[in-house]
Amino acid sequence: MTHVVTDNCRHCRFTDCVATCPVACFHVNEVRVYIDPAVCIDCGACIPACPVHAIVEEFDLSPDQQHWIEINARESGRYPTVRAKLPPLEGAADRRRELGY
Repeated sequence: MTHVVTDNCRHCRFTDCVATCPVACFHVNEVRVYIDPAVCIDCGACIPACPVHAIVEEFDLSPDQQHWIEINARESGRYPTVRAKLPPLEGAADRRRELGY
């Protein structure tokens, strides 16, 4: 099993999760991060670090979220690895409030 970044990350891109990852499995684009399932070691450190609850263990995904498994696998290969915390996107605090966190 692996961990998956879901839609809650979109337009936030808080990268607190990246700072806790021991294997650098996160990849970043202009609006969010993705987890590379081939690199993720399933340690779970990223889950409590995410302030918008965007990271879920694969087996905890609801049926309507299953598509995130393939999206993370595909998109992580398209974008650079991020190894250190980045500033959140402009409007991230508003998005966090919108999500209820």
